[in-house]
Amino acid sequence: MKKKTEQQLINENIKSFKVRVITDEGENIGVLSRDAALNLAQQKNLDLVMLSDQDDIPLVKIMDFGKSLYIKKKKLAEGKKKQKVVKVKEIKLRPKIGHHDYMTKINQGVKFLKAGNKLKVTLMFRGREMETRVAVGSALFDKVTQTFQELGLTNIVHEKDMSAGPFWSRVYMLKAK
Repeated sequence: MKKKTEQQLINENIKSFKVRVITDEGENIGVLSRDAALNLAQQKNLDLVMLSDQDDIPLVKIMDFGKSLYIKKKKLAEGKKKQKVVKVKEIKLRPKIGHHDYMTKINQGVKFLKAGNKLKVTLMFRGREMETRVAVGSALFDKVTQTFQELGLTNIVHEKDMSAGPFWSRVYMLKAK
């Protein structure tokens, strides 16, 4: 199903009897009847396009409607190209992780953050580890934050904590400069 888009009235679809006309060169002709404005547009092989119906007398312009739609779509596409998509990358840690494994995962997380992504650090607890989850989890998250700062990421902030079952996650991101 297609999205509904804002329809611009063109040519015979303009219902008003009097219109304020602007030519394709941008010259303001003034108020004309719709039929006279339509004849003027057809003489130039162009369309009569309603720009604004805010006033008592609508504002119309003589232009190539297909060309203006094409230019508008190109501008929208150009704007989408310039948008930065932020991805959330994830690393998973266990409470009893070895130092070398820990540093490997943290270094990978630093690469993600420097690339402009958000980083989700997830702690996974099993069995009896769930009993000490709050104390051990808080200490491990503090260690992660401290390690990031030691590795040169002084402008790091954590966005939010999420907890679901045996998992506890925190999302980190670099603060905008």
